[in-house]
Amino acid sequence: MKAIGFTHSLGIDETQSLFEFDVPDPVANGRDLLVDVKAVSVNPADAKRRIRTAVDTPHEAPLVLGYDAVGVVAAVGSDVTNFAVGDEVWYAGDPTRSGSNAQRQLVDERVVGRKPKNLSWAEAAAMPLTGLTSFEMLFDRFCITEGSGKGKSLLVIGGAGGVGSLTIQLARKLTDLTVIATASRPETAEWCREMGAHEIVDHRDLIAEVQGKGFDTVEYIANYADTSQHWDAMATLVAPQGKLGCIVETDDLIDVTRLQGKSASLHWELMFTRAMFGTDDIARQHDILNRLADLVESGDVVSTLRQTLNGFSADVLKDGHRIIETGKVFGKLVIEY
Repeated sequence: MKAIGFTHSLGIDETQSLFEFDVPDPVANGRDLLVDVKAVSVNPADAKRRIRTAVDTPHEAPLVLGYDAVGVVAAVGSDVTNFAVGDEVWYAGDPTRSGSNAQRQLVDERVVGRKPKNLSWAEAAAMPLTGLTSFEMLFDRFCITEGSGKGKSLLVIGGAGGVGSLTIQLARKLTDLTVIATASRPETAEWCREMGAHEIVDHRDLIAEVQGKGFDTVEYIANYADTSQHWDAMATLVAPQGKLGCIVETDDLIDVTRLQGKSASLHWELMFTRAMFGTDDIARQHDILNRLADLVESGDVVSTLRQTLNGFSADVLKDGHRIIETGKVFGKLVIEY
């Protein structure tokens, strides 16, 4: 089969930044599914990994990127119980294994869910990684109880991004929280309103903007943008005994003691943690993805797809990376094979 990968960290316009190569067809064993990949999304994490992981030392073999994927089960391992050949599935995968920028991919059934019946391949590929991240942030990290939150608020920093878009939708549908989202452009503000945000604020003057809307503090802050850039504002705005959640690592030192007086807590969310460490609750991702499929099929959650590229080739994937690297994407970018 064909795959697309890289060995050296290069600028996306370099010929070998991403290239096609042939590999043997994978074989499904144990709890693995072999999936014929139909579409993938391109995430900021793809570009970051391409740029950062082979700067000084190249990969010995081409590294295949790609997280979000949707496709059809072509074969199953001997221990698989949740799926059969021919099933349509979606997932965000495992960064310790070969990625979805390939014609076929092996993936553990415990991090796979059924594809929503009412979505196209492209619409479905936009959602697994961001849906898992959003669901885990709200209900696993913040430990919010579904149906609760009346009189409390949630601030989503990076509201128009892929994760922010799903977090807004899930919070509106599954909780009674007042949802405040950051957006600094008219088109991203309108997008956040479409996703269900009650209030829109500009991240460039976050404290004044949030407090200007009548919220002296907020109980939950989900930050999907630059952690160090927003740290002081988050520490000021979080309510006593409130919770902060971040997904973006930082090389800068942040003063976590600013949370001490409020007994506020900081939570990191990485949706790959369960897969990378083989946690006892790894199968929760199977359950979350199936729950998301139910919510999509009922019309309570919509796809965040904004742009689709077509074709399985290095040139098309490079185009996807170029677009992501502009930093101006909102919603999700998908490549349909």
